[in-house]
Amino acid sequence: MGQNKLKTRYNDDELEEFKEIIDAKILEAQEQLDFCLTQLSDMADNPDSKIKGLDDGIGTAENERLTALAARLKKHIQYLENANLRIKNKVYGVCRESGKLISKQRLRAVPHATLSIAAKQQQK
Repeated sequence: MGQNKLKTRYNDDELEEFKEIIDAKILEAQEQLDFCLTQLSDMADNPDSKIKGLDDGIGTAENERLTALAARLKKHIQYLENANLRIKNKVYGVCRESGKLISKQRLRAVPHATLSIAAKQQQK
């Protein structure tokens, strides 16, 4: 009888592949965050830079949009950094509900995922 043991964790080479994906996503998100923060800083430093005649609400709406985007990017970066911690601890890619491995396809698409697609669908 052949042993058909289910894989319980990703091997070190697989974890390294995911780490590279995550590191690239962190870098991209950090660049976007830096851009947002620069825009917000410029808006705060130059309140007279608004185009004359435009409603003050446009500047306020843009400020709120950039602030919300910056908050989402910070949260996204934290999720990615947490994923790197799971890689370091060799528990990356394990569904927190079922304990089974999350598919590589899902992790490549959503590298900070902590739930398999089946577990995520059950949450709805």
